[in-house]
Amino acid sequence: MKITLIDEPLLKSVLTLATLIEARDAYTGGHTWRVSQYAVKLAQHINLSQDEVFLVALGGMVHDLGKIAIPDAILNKPEKLSEEEYTKMKQHPVVGVSSMADHPLFALVRPMIEEHHERHDGKGYPYGKTGDQTHLHARIIALADAFDAMTSSRPYRKGMPAQKALSILLEGAGTQFDPELATHFVGLGQKGALDHILGHSAEGRLLVTCPACGPTLALPRKHEDGDVLCCPNCTGKYRLHRKGDHYEAEFTGVLDPGMTARPDIEQVQDFLKEAPSAVWVPG
Repeated sequence: MKITLIDEPLLKSVLTLATLIEARDAYTGGHTWRVSQYAVKLAQHINLSQDEVFLVALGGMVHDLGKIAIPDAILNKPEKLSEEEYTKMKQHPVVGVSSMADHPLFALVRPMIEEHHERHDGKGYPYGKTGDQTHLHARIIALADAFDAMTSSRPYRKGMPAQKALSILLEGAGTQFDPELATHFVGLGQKGALDHILGHSAEGRLLVTCPACGPTLALPRKHEDGDVLCCPNCTGKYRLHRKGDHYEAEFTGVLDPGMTARPDIEQVQDFLKEAPSAVWVPG
């Protein structure tokens, strides 16, 4: 093992970039945060060290950095990708590695960027690694990533209920996913330990459904009944109305064509508050 210092400005830079890349796709709002949180729950459950839990949390936040090279037309396509488009999408782990190669924190997160789409049976990408050939941290991220993908809505389908997604993970234990990790993750989900993460874009920040686009409106932490939010997809401005524990959005009749992707500063600040100044990294 070796100790690695965590320089806060460098950490902030990569986290800011990760949230900006994610903001290019309105339908993945909060995806990396949720993946990070699901992964942390699993890492803690299997008794990884505090330093490894931090590495997994960081990996969840930055695992999709390679999507910086994926065209907006593919990221924001309102229906399923064609075979050619999917082939381009499958390059994002390799692109993520190359784009991070010279970053001082690269060694901490490389496996999770590079291997989060590998499968236990070797049928994943980009390299077709099997079983323990894939880093433990990447296998954790793979489960968290798949669960969030299934439970999140896309333009062409509504997110499925958590219990159905958990059953699919269990069916994939030993083929798509590490069987032991999958069993642990499903157990956490069945106990309700993941429920507070579902449908959020950060701690305490619900995703609200845009009437035109779906759950794309990310509430700021300090919000009130009557606030107006802009949908990053249709650029419509919507007024919030509290309905019990949730909110409904009413179109104001105004569009904001100047709406552009922005980094999620609240997410970044939250992560930095919990980041250690140094970590022990397994050899």
